[in-house]
Amino acid sequence: MTINQPSQTGTNLLQTALAKPYHYRRSGRYYLRLRPQGTAKGFFTLSLRTTDKATAMTISQDILSTLKAYHLDNPEASWDELRERLLDIAEYSLTMAHGDSSLVAYEMINDEHHQALREASAKLPLSVNQQRAVSKALEIIEASQERMKGRSGNLVEIVKGLKDEHCSTSVALSPSLSVSSSERLTFKALSALYMEERKDSIQASTMRDVRSSCEAIATILGDLDLKAHTREDMKNLRDKLLEDRKPSTVKKLLTRLSTVMDWAVHNGYLDKSFDKGLKPTKGADSSREAFSQDQVKALMAHAKTLPVDAWLRWALSLGVIAGTRIEELRQLTKADVKQVGDVWVIDINRNDGKTAKTKNALRVIPLTDGAYGFDLKAFLEFVQRADSRLFALGAGRFSELLNGLIRDVLGVKADRTQTFHSLRHSLAGALKAAEIPVGTAESILGHASGSISYDLYGAGSAVEVGRMAEALKTAFL
Repeated sequence: MTINQPSQTGTNLLQTALAKPYHYRRSGRYYLRLRPQGTAKGFFTLSLRTTDKATAMTISQDILSTLKAYHLDNPEASWDELRERLLDIAEYSLTMAHGDSSLVAYEMINDEHHQALREASAKLPLSVNQQRAVSKALEIIEASQERMKGRSGNLVEIVKGLKDEHCSTSVALSPSLSVSSSERLTFKALSALYMEERKDSIQASTMRDVRSSCEAIATILGDLDLKAHTREDMKNLRDKLLEDRKPSTVKKLLTRLSTVMDWAVHNGYLDKSFDKGLKPTKGADSSREAFSQDQVKALMAHAKTLPVDAWLRWALSLGVIAGTRIEELRQLTKADVKQVGDVWVIDINRNDGKTAKTKNALRVIPLTDGAYGFDLKAFLEFVQRADSRLFALGAGRFSELLNGLIRDVLGVKADRTQTFHSLRHSLAGALKAAEIPVGTAESILGHASGSISYDLYGAGSAVEVGRMAEALKTAFL
């Protein structure tokens, strides 16, 4: 990162609001530029170290969040405000998951942040609180680098120290979300606190599931004071849930319970929780069933009878040969069908307002010409005729028609045992039967901790995509 300081004006990035960030591409790589409002001088320029736009935007958002977290545009920030932001950064650095590519990316980003903060501390007229925050931020960055090498002890201590300081400081909470030591704490109130804190970091579709799960748990726990709950209370909850739900559903609900309870303990709302080891094991496997190979072939045989300009033909075909989630499929655009090396792929990304279940879901999936009779040439012609999005329907109608077609073709029940999502299970089974390495299968399905690659058009990406393409060809034999 380079800091270009303005001459004469005395303006600096730590004492003025930032203008809208500007992204640009040079020699194939993406860069982020930040400048103070009201001037063309005094800007940060940061290489995002990638030629993939989706990856660049993700990293850019992390950087912008970090700059805001340090209050670089607010010299009047109090130490308590700065400390709270530093704690957020430290906790995120401690708990975020990394793949091989993101380890490399964040190591470089941390290095550049460290250099920029040192320069700011040495050269710019910072307030006492800002200097104190910069000093602590440097410690966090150094500890974050150690954590990415498997040594998290220093970062744990920093988080603990910032939290202990918080406990010794009187900080007023919003009246609607405050919890005093003498008040009862129900699961309804606790889950509301959890959802309020996580609302900006959880996808809207996931938040709906979180809210639904928490409401189901809160209905049973009622007015129980979790500050005094017992193991027996948690066992009773499990038994009540099992009365009218499948074990697989109860397992998911108890997973959500543990997430909220762990968060409550870590954030000082509860001293302890007794929710571990409750999940049912018998019958707890997912109730979703894969389609048999005969069923998959029947679906593709029907797809080939549909007109080449029918969206249902290609939606069903891509579900079979790519194993996408239904919302990943619905959001595909014309630009998402591309070539990497000699391989045609679909690109699952968050460009243009699209959403993805997790960061690990961001990936490319090779298209296998001839798989179950899939006609790649005809599909590319369909893509060429599309305006922007390949499928114009909203989420509800898209799912309704696609799942309805599957039920009509196969005669399966509308009980959610076999749905469009079952095609992912079928592809996973085919990859396993073909003895495809787990890492390659995960990259295709979007389960990998570091799916392909941070640099989609880099020197090694065509090799990686080629390996995935060969794996799919083997699975479809």
